[in-house]
Amino acid sequence: MFRIFRREYALLALAVLIAGTGARAVAAPPPDSTLYTNYTVDTKLQNATWVVCGSTAATEGCYASGSLGPFGRIGAMLESPIVINGSTVTRQIYVIDVATGSARNGVSLFVYMKKDVVSASDDTVTVTLERTIPLPLVGGSTASASMAANSSHLYVGTKESTQAVTISKYNWAVTAVGGFTPSLPVAAITADNYGYVTVTFGAPGGQSSGFYVFGPKGGAQEDGGGAEFMLNSLNAVIPAPLPF
Repeated sequence: MFRIFRREYALLALAVLIAGTGARAVAAPPPDSTLYTNYTVDTKLQNATWVVCGSTAATEGCYASGSLGPFGRIGAMLESPIVINGSTVTRQIYVIDVATGSARNGVSLFVYMKKDVVSASDDTVTVTLERTIPLPLVGGSTASASMAANSSHLYVGTKESTQAVTISKYNWAVTAVGGFTPSLPVAAITADNYGYVTVTFGAPGGQSSGFYVFGPKGGAQEDGGGAEFMLNSLNAVIPAPLPF
């Protein structure tokens, strides 16, 4: 009887060990997972305002607001992935201004740092401008821009430029990429969930188009003819502006 008990106990212990080995710890949600930030821009696309609303553990409502700018003309905006340190969540906000300089045809990247310090009853938010980076692109008062990113780089282009640029998130170095002969304008920049980015060249209704694909670490993966683009699980791609 004693031996049977010992055997059953051993089997039970083994089952518990196996179950424990297969169990995975559930990661805690980010401190600001119940909060959201809405942005609005004015009619001239020169100023962007933001407001943080949602709920904390003990309260709900709107907790902070502010503005970005002024800019010559906002061409595109994007947020980075978050970094968590205790109850503090930081992320970068990228703004492309397509009408900088006295002639209002320069293009610059503005990098802001947004910091949320979340408590049970409040979210203390600060947004500060970290850097401004001129880009070797052509803009203008009616210019439009495209932007996408992965963990290592930002990719930016305008429909007035025949090359796009890549900006390293590690040292903020700017490199011109792409380009076709005959010259084709940048039509769109799209990304997938794995960090691959496609830069598409050509004009709507044009006779030719082409694309470049870049990998998650920034390296070139492929290029070819055609108006190819990527999809992700967050933002839809509207094909109308592409060069079909």
